[in-house]
Amino acid sequence: MEKLQSNLFYPLAGVAAVASFASCSSKQKPAEQQPLNIVYIMTDDHTAQMMSCYDTRYMETPNLDRIAADGVRFTQSFVANSLSGPSRACMITGKHSCANKFYDNTTCVFDSSQQTFPKLLQKAGYQTALVGKWHLESLPSGFDFWQIVPGQGDYYNPDFITQNNDTIQKHGYLTNLITDDAIDWIENKRNPEKPFCLLIHHKAIHRNWLADTCNLALYEDKTFPLPDNFFDDYEGRPAAAAQEMSIAKDMDMIYDLKMLRPDKNSRLKSLYEKYIGRMDEAQRAAWDKFYAP
Repeated sequence: MEKLQSNLFYPLAGVAAVASFASCSSKQKPAEQQPLNIVYIMTDDHTAQMMSCYDTRYMETPNLDRIAADGVRFTQSFVANSLSGPSRACMITGKHSCANKFYDNTTCVFDSSQQTFPKLLQKAGYQTALVGKWHLESLPSGFDFWQIVPGQGDYYNPDFITQNNDTIQKHGYLTNLITDDAIDWIENKRNPEKPFCLLIHHKAIHRNWLADTCNLALYEDKTFPLPDNFFDDYEGRPAAAAQEMSIAKDMDMIYDLKMLRPDKNSRLKSLYEKYIGRMDEAQRAAWDKFYAP
């Protein structure tokens, strides 16, 4: 990685889109000498069949499709670690979990003194920035600008940790806030004389799937067929049988399926109430109008 080129990137768990383009510096160099700007967009736990550039059966994602049409789609790509934090550590260091020492989401703290590709880009003259989900327990290093959500982050009116080590709450929906802050950095806060690398790390579409109120009914007229292996009994595959992703056994009726009733309890009810408790009056009214029936 010591000779990392300016147009190199590392794919990550979930879904990532990368766009690179010539620097907008006012001092234009010949095209072959211009370092490329890098914008890395990550969506969390986003399955490939829910992007129409990979699968047209369920969803239309025209903006992601446009990026894919101008670039390369990875169809045989695998992560080094399926867990969120460890996968991010692998991506940013270029090392497997056994080497970067970040093994899981609950007991580890990322060693920020390690070499990372943003640090190498800084040495090459780049401005680097990170906005959104970090999930490595330590504060980011190797970035000229960063603004991250604590842990997993909240969908509604979320908290952000800033470079001043302040935790501030912003009003709105997390995906929109991350996007707007990333655009604001590009347009107003970076040094236009330097090439840049911007990491835009979204929480969506991670469990527990709290959509923006304007999109709650977006797929009400859509029928999603059951997968052929929906009733798989995992016979002969003990590792697969041990998974905790069964709709019948592992999904929480309130936390996951939004069936909140005062006379019913569930294991994760209090956590769900905490999440929707962040909503303002108008957000909660729109939420209840959709889910209460």
